[in-house]
Amino acid sequence: MIDPLYAAAPDRYDSGMKYARCGRSGILLPRISLGLWHNFGDVNQLATCRDILHFAFDHGVVAFDLANNYGPSYGSAEETFGQIFRKSFRPYRDEMFVATKAGYDMWPGPYGNWGSRKYLVSSLDQSLSRMSLDYVDVFYSHRYDPETPLEETLQALVDIVRQGKALYVGISRWPKDAAEFGYRYLKSRDVPCLVFQDRLNIFDRNVEASGVLRQAYDSGVGFVAFSPLAQGLLTNRYLNGIPEGSRASIGKFLKAEAITGELVDKIRGLNEIASGRGQTLAQMALSWVLHHKEVTSVIVGSSSVGQLADSIKCLDNLEFSELELNEIENVIK
Repeated sequence: MIDPLYAAAPDRYDSGMKYARCGRSGILLPRISLGLWHNFGDVNQLATCRDILHFAFDHGVVAFDLANNYGPSYGSAEETFGQIFRKSFRPYRDEMFVATKAGYDMWPGPYGNWGSRKYLVSSLDQSLSRMSLDYVDVFYSHRYDPETPLEETLQALVDIVRQGKALYVGISRWPKDAAEFGYRYLKSRDVPCLVFQDRLNIFDRNVEASGVLRQAYDSGVGFVAFSPLAQGLLTNRYLNGIPEGSRASIGKFLKAEAITGELVDKIRGLNEIASGRGQTLAQMALSWVLHHKEVTSVIVGSSSVGQLADSIKCLDNLEFSELELNEIENVIK
């Protein structure tokens, strides 16, 4: 059976998605972006991946976050995106905001990792080929490289934009001092940093404590948050311990020993606050991140259309009373 041609929903920008200015730029990002870190590799069903991507675009989620080594296997998330792009999204390319990154392990040898000019340029060329794109909307340095001179990494980003391979550049998980240097360097070469990406959730607030979040805001750089659900901890999955098939039970990215009785009590306390708001715990966790004025967009993963639909519903209630915020703090402490 031949799949019917995809036609985007005509009301895709009237279905409730909200958009926010990304720093001091002309870019508006959807408050919810779709991340392809998990669930879009060559081990996943292509039809499910296609359904999720179609649903996202039909509901105004026009920002898609990838990286060279997302999968598994490495590169396969970009290949999955490329297959679906060719069949479904090519007519809508100018409505899409596609991001990819390089900085972590990708191929063997000294030139397949970190932040050298050779690695970044080669990786982006490969990413464009896998995704069947002429350019990406933003290309990130995926992590700070303490060995490569910052000028080399940053100049590679500048040249990538000047070559037309990316419209904007961003940095991810750089320490505060390096980020400050990066912002100045890029701005002085008329390729300002568009966006900074890092982890932020109710349990992990390091970007607040370190000043990185405020630094981005004051520098006119958008902030995109990932891991808003703390690897699934901020969902109803762990309310009664560790369910079979969860990340903690598998031991990948989240260890079973981390799920202590004290942590479960905190999760249950947060769930009660969410119920009082008329939200699931996951929805409240997303709303909490988006409640920060410095945050432009939050990246959500999804293993199903239903899961993505549930995440988008967080936009129905982004406001928190002082009482609710204090209750959250009391539970965490």
